[in-house]
Amino acid sequence: MAEDLVLDTAIRDWVLIPLTVVMILIGILRYFVSKLMRSQQNPDAKVVREGQVVIRARNLRAGANFIPSKSFRARRAYFSNEENGLLHVPKGQGQNPQAQMFSDPNMAMDMMKKNLSMIIPQTLTFAWVNFFFSGFVAAKIPFPLTQRFRSMLQNGIDLSTVDVSYVSSRSWYFLNLFGLRGLFSLILGEENAMDDTQRMMQMSGFGMDPTKTLSAEKDGLDIIQHEWALPKFEQRAEAALKKLIS
Repeated sequence: MAEDLVLDTAIRDWVLIPLTVVMILIGILRYFVSKLMRSQQNPDAKVVREGQVVIRARNLRAGANFIPSKSFRARRAYFSNEENGLLHVPKGQGQNPQAQMFSDPNMAMDMMKKNLSMIIPQTLTFAWVNFFFSGFVAAKIPFPLTQRFRSMLQNGIDLSTVDVSYVSSRSWYFLNLFGLRGLFSLILGEENAMDDTQRMMQMSGFGMDPTKTLSAEKDGLDIIQHEWALPKFEQRAEAALKKLIS
């Protein structure tokens, strides 16, 4: 039987609120520090052009059925022609992102700055939380949860008799670490708000070959089955009206 705990108001005043405020301030400070450390680089014209080509190819796939078959085949040949198509990448001309990073010192330096701006604050904050607030039950979720959430919400508390809805101070730190993007979007703006989950995804996706995106879009255009939808609009409207009337 899970035990119900009475949380002291001092835990709210000296653990829950300070921990939340510190996480918000660290996130804002880290944003401005990373902005100051960011080097100004002109975007590569080739990368921008490839990105625009991918967007146009996706728009063509999305609206393929709303243009005639002849027009679609002409546009598909324009993008995926084996000789001079925009999405065609000749063999041997694909870029190696790792080699490009090591050949460009500015890119390697920017990558190191991003790692430092994320790892150092997280390490120091976790050490601070683990030293001062370890073992506290900081909050209680106002709805029941299953036992699968115990390891996520009660990190640092080895009591199986405590109800799962109680949150430890260490788990509250992780919840704030990965769940403050909505608040940062209000403070910093939607385009500047990024939580640590997205930063980790960017870091894990660093080094991807951009030519693979072009090849994937080319394969998507090649296998798409065109079916012009405009001549069938009248039949669809008639069928919809018959369903409504009947």
